[in-house]
Amino acid sequence: MKRISWSTGIALLVYGLPGLASEPGYDRVTGRALASRSEVIAPQGMAATSQPLATQIALDILKAGGSAVDAAIAANAALGLMEPTGCGIGGDLFAIVWDAEKKELTGLNASGRAPKAMTLEYFREKGLDRIPPFGPLPVSVPGAVDGWFELHERYGSLPMRDILAPAIRYAREGFPVSEVIAYYLSRSVDRIGKYPGFAETYMPNGRMPKKGEMFRNLRLAKTYEAIAAKGRDEFYKGDIARKIDAYMAEQGGLLSYDDLAAHESEWVTPVSTNYRGWDVYELPPNGQGIAALQILNILEGYDIAAMGFGSAEYLHTLVEAKKLAFEDRARYYADMDFVDVPVARLISKDYADERRKLISSTQASKRLPPGDAILEHGDTIYLTVADKAGNMVSLIQSNYRGMGSGMTPGELGFVLQDRAELFALEEGRANVVAGGKRPFHTIIPAFVMKDGKPLISFGLMGGAMQPQGHAQVIVNLVDFGMNLQEAGDAARINHTGSSEPTGTTMNDGGIVHMESTFSAGTREALEALGHTIGPSDGSFGGYQAIMWDHEQGVYYGASEVRKDGQAAGY
Repeated sequence: MKRISWSTGIALLVYGLPGLASEPGYDRVTGRALASRSEVIAPQGMAATSQPLATQIALDILKAGGSAVDAAIAANAALGLMEPTGCGIGGDLFAIVWDAEKKELTGLNASGRAPKAMTLEYFREKGLDRIPPFGPLPVSVPGAVDGWFELHERYGSLPMRDILAPAIRYAREGFPVSEVIAYYLSRSVDRIGKYPGFAETYMPNGRMPKKGEMFRNLRLAKTYEAIAAKGRDEFYKGDIARKIDAYMAEQGGLLSYDDLAAHESEWVTPVSTNYRGWDVYELPPNGQGIAALQILNILEGYDIAAMGFGSAEYLHTLVEAKKLAFEDRARYYADMDFVDVPVARLISKDYADERRKLISSTQASKRLPPGDAILEHGDTIYLTVADKAGNMVSLIQSNYRGMGSGMTPGELGFVLQDRAELFALEEGRANVVAGGKRPFHTIIPAFVMKDGKPLISFGLMGGAMQPQGHAQVIVNLVDFGMNLQEAGDAARINHTGSSEPTGTTMNDGGIVHMESTFSAGTREALEALGHTIGPSDGSFGGYQAIMWDHEQGVYYGASEVRKDGQAAGY
C-alpha cells in the first residue's frame, strides 16, 4: 500500500478529500488546544503568510526599511505567483491598517464592481436563474492593484519597483511549487483548464507543475514590471486594460475597458463590538465581517468559559448564534452605495439580546427568520505584517473560487476573478445584481484593540467559514485563555447550509462539519440536540495572526498547521 506523507495528508485534509484526520486537537481533560508549534516572538517586525517564501520576502522588505504595508504588498504579489489557487491581481482586496504615528485604525475596500452591462435583465434574457461560477459572465472588475497603490500612497516607504522586485525575480527565475498548492493546482484543470490562455500560462509542459518542480511565469513577470514602471493606471487605463478588454470581448464577457477605467477603491471606517473587554474590528458590507461581530454579541450572553472548549453545549450555542447572524447576512448585507444596510443596529448589544431569545438550549433550530434590523467555496490568502514603528496591516485577497473564472487574458499571466457569481438574480433582494454594484463579499480582515491600543491583527481565509472562524479564534483567546498559536490550531467547526445572499434558504438546519479530533461523545450529544453532523471535509479555513506585547515591546506571530504558511520575525 502506498504511504501518504504527513504533508500530503494535511493537503488532502485542507482541500476536502475524505478519509484523513490530521487536524490539531485539544486535551480533553484540560480543554486547552494542542498547538502545532510555539508562537514566534521578535522585537523589530513580524510577517505571517500562507507561503514561507512570501513571508521571507516580507521580512526582507522590512529589513530594507520598508513599512508594514510595503511588505504586505510584496508578499501579496509573491502569493499571486506562488499561490494562484487563492489569489492574484485578477481579484479583490480588503485591508485594515493601524497607523502607529496617528494612532488611527483605517480600512480599505478594494473590491471591484459589476460591469455596467451586468444587469438583471441581461440574465433574464439568457434564461439564467443564477450567475455561472466559471467563464466570462461572473467576472467583475479586479480591485487588487488599485488597492496596492492606495495603500502604498498613504502608508508606503519604498518605491513600488523595489516592492515588486522579489516577485518579479521569482516569476522569471522560478520557484519550487509546494505540495499543497501543487495538489490544488491539479484540481483546477478540469474546471477551468479549457479556457484560452490558461494552459499556456500554468501548464507549460502540458500539465500542472508537481510538488518541488520549479515553475516560472514570464507573463506575470512582464505584467508586474509594467505595473511597477507605469503605476496603477497601466492596469486600469493602459495596455493591460486594453488586453483585458479585447480578451473579454472575444470570450463573450461583460467586463470592458470603460469598467476598468472607472474603478476606484474606497477608504472606510472599521466597525467594532466589544467582547468581554476586547474591541474586535471588521469592515462594513459589502463584506461579511459584521457577521463575526453579531456572533460574538450573541455569545457574550453565555458563560462560554464554563461550558468548556469542545463541549456539545458550547458548540451548539456557537452554531445557533451563527445561524442567526447568517440569516441577517442573507437579508441585509450588500453594497452600501446601493442599499441602506443597518450596520449599527445589526452589531448592537440590544439587537443581540433580542436575537439570543430565539436560541433553545435543548433543540437545534431548523429554520430561523432574519431580524427586524430596520429598527461558501471561495479560496483566499490572508497575510499580516507589522513593522518596527508599530504599524500593522491585516490584508486579505482572493480570486474567489480557487483560481477564479478561468479567464486568463492577453498573455498577462493571471486569471480574472469570478466574484460576481455571488450576486442574487431575484428582484428585491439587497444583493441583487446591478451594473456598477459591488457583489457581496466573503473575504474579511480583522483587528483587535484593547484599552485603546492595538493588540492583534488576524484573519482566517475560507469563504463562509471566515466569520465563524473569526468568532472561534476570539472565543479561544478570551474565554478559553489560549495563546495566539493555540487559538488558531484548536479544532474548529464549520456550519454550512444557512441562507445565502444569492437567494438560497436554510434547509432543515444545515450541516455541522467538525474536525475529527472532537470526541465521539460530543458528536453524539449534538446529534441528540437535532444537529446533522457532516464529514470532516477540510473546509476549516487558514489562520495567520500577529499580536503586539506593549509591555515587552515585542511581536508574537502565529501560522497554523492547516496551511503551508509561516510566521517569522526579526
